Amino acid sequence: MKDIAVRGVWYAAGLAFGTVTAVAELFFALFAGLALLPVLAWPRGRRAVLRLVGAMAGRLTELERRRLRRFLAVTLAAAYEDGRGTRYLLARWPLGLLGGVVLGCALTGVAYGSFILWGWLVTPINYLGLVAMSSLAGLLLLFLAAQGIFGVALLEGHLARHFLGPSHQDELERRIVQLATTRAEVMAAVDDERRRIERDLHDGVQQRLVALGMLLGRARRSRDPERADRLLLQAHDESRRALAELRDVAWRIHPTVLDEAGLRAALETVAERTPLPLALDYTVPGTAPLARTVQTVAYFVVSEAVTNVVKHSGATRIGVSLTRDRAAGPLRLRVEDDGRGGADPSGGGLTGLASRVAALDGRFAVHSPPGGPTVVTAELPCA
Repeated sequence: MKDIAVRGVWYAAGLAFGTVTAVAELFFALFAGLALLPVLAWPRGRRAVLRLVGAMAGRLTELERRRLRRFLAVTLAAAYEDGRGTRYLLARWPLGLLGGVVLGCALTGVAYGSFILWGWLVTPINYLGLVAMSSLAGLLLLFLAAQGIFGVALLEGHLARHFLGPSHQDELERRIVQLATTRAEVMAAVDDERRRIERDLHDGVQQRLVALGMLLGRARRSRDPERADRLLLQAHDESRRALAELRDVAWRIHPTVLDEAGLRAALETVAERTPLPLALDYTVPGTAPLARTVQTVAYFVVSEAVTNVVKHSGATRIGVSLTRDRAAGPLRLRVEDDGRGGADPSGGGLTGLASRVAALDGRFAVHSPPGGPTVVTAELPCA
């Protein structure tokens, strides 16, 4: 509720500023029309006037961009096609004046709604019931005006995106580039993962199996029964270690518990296997199950982030949270530690995680100032 009130105050300030700019834009529209009317049939004069009008429109549009970003949380690119800024200003000034009217209604509602509190200071109140009714009407007007403030702010954002946002062709080109980039990043991440698995098998499991074979061979050739028993005992221990390493490699490829019991159980297993204290907060409603791809990416982001913390951060605790506000909302995950910080987002491990998230059109961020804490966040769309 507090956030809504604060946002409403910012919207009201933005609409108040927008009313002033709307008056300037109205005069700009009148000037542009009057200046172009005499030179419509004169190409050279028309081009000169259009250059002047375009320069004025550019300054006013830049002012509107700053206002939208500062007060209404609407971010627009600085580059847009010629003429779109002028068309935006010509279409925007009626909406700006409407915002001024809504603010005027809000102020009127405040005045009438609070008149019962301060009216007796300026005039005798002989009909208290009538004053109370007018105050209630003022409060109703204030409520409707507050709704109007949010509505006009929403219309401001839609209008600006329509005229100043990327065109459909630009959006398609951007999407194609994004898909090509994420595909290349995913292929690189998969290739890195394959090399890591090969390295783990070669340096870990294979070496264990070689040592196991050597111990068994020495036990077979031994003439001393006691020495042969000791070698067989060592071979048994080595086989258990090889089996444990093979299980770890298989777990890193894809844990079976993720398919059998779901994401929460898989993350609880990560918490149990982690040598540091790990607090898991899993707040995901079960009414809308997560897609298999979302669960897989979320698991690997958390697992790899926790592994990096254990190996490199010098932390004493880890906090992992996964939240989802509504059934169709995105899955938000956060991994935080109290280590030394200074993690490089462009490092191989974090880059691979970013590629996995980007493959689902998600967002990935790392905040790790020197001295810590390090916070890894990701947002995965689920709809």
